[in-house]
Amino acid sequence: MKIAFDAKRFFHNTSGLGNYSRDLVRILAAYFPDNEYILFNKNESERGSDILSNTNVHFIETSKGKMSRQLKMGKDAQKQNADIFHGLSGELPLVWDKKPIKKIVTVHDLIFVRYPQYYSFFDRKIHLWKFKKAAHLADKIIAISEQTKRDIITYLKVPESKIEVIYQGCHKAFKESQNEELILQTKEKFELPERFILNVGTIEERKNLLNVVKALKDTNIPLIVVGKKTKYFKKVEQFVQQNKINVKFLEGVSMEELAVIYKLADIFIYPSFFEGFGIPVIEALFSKTVVITSNTSCLPEAGGPDSLYIDPQNVQEIRSKIKFLWENESERKRRADKGFEFVQKFNDEPIANVMMNLYKDVLS
Repeated sequence: MKIAFDAKRFFHNTSGLGNYSRDLVRILAAYFPDNEYILFNKNESERGSDILSNTNVHFIETSKGKMSRQLKMGKDAQKQNADIFHGLSGELPLVWDKKPIKKIVTVHDLIFVRYPQYYSFFDRKIHLWKFKKAAHLADKIIAISEQTKRDIITYLKVPESKIEVIYQGCHKAFKESQNEELILQTKEKFELPERFILNVGTIEERKNLLNVVKALKDTNIPLIVVGKKTKYFKKVEQFVQQNKINVKFLEGVSMEELAVIYKLADIFIYPSFFEGFGIPVIEALFSKTVVITSNTSCLPEAGGPDSLYIDPQNVQEIRSKIKFLWENESERKRRADKGFEFVQKFNDEPIANVMMNLYKDVLS
């Protein structure tokens, strides 16, 4: 089987869609080495170079020209005699020739429809047009959660029979044991406190970090935040400074260092208003760190029965759940162990098997 991918996010996104793309190609290449995996993009980057070192994974430059991703990438895949083209981030090429090829698209979320206030008018219109077009063109749509599946049916008007839910996993660093030397180096490099709670993700309004720092007012519980700053960061920073909250914002953290920080944290907190899936929750559970997250969208799917759930709008509830776990070591350990059992279903092999079965079904 020859499978072609739209690899724009694979090469150019550092988080979210990039991690999904790289992890999927990595596990398919590892568990199904007899297939050929072709990555189409205008150029390569250092990201994913370890995956490209596999003999069954190849990069092919998309034909040159304006809008080549939309107008030429599909035909390029057909010229390579690919059996399947998989759009990894909600899009498919618009132009194809008559040569047979099956088309699959992964849709991560439709947050731009549910929460239009976070997006410009132009972005909303373009996203919706592209996603609708891809959903219509695709032989099969992959939703990364039951929540996303429901949204695809509602907003893209797609029949349920066309959609398959296949969860995503996370980077292998979170499933490995880091050596003592790296742990010590990471502690020293970032001057980490002995105990802390952790938040990971872009510092933007939807992720709701402000309510975490409000919940920590007058507690002196240290909070470590790892994530890209947006304009919303100023609002968080202002509250932190005015109320002397014990918060440290980290930048320039490698994946291996991040895996260490997850494992060192007492609690992982992720009170997002809405997610398509919530990979940081999975990363925390693989790290045997107890999770507090929102009772909204797909987050209970990712967090499982032993994470603690909060109303993301309710600062008092966030505070009480943090304090409950912070002061109760045996409860932290019990929930972390149970969470680690639950998260095994997001491991590489089960995800690779489900994806390969879908590819085979589409071809048959």
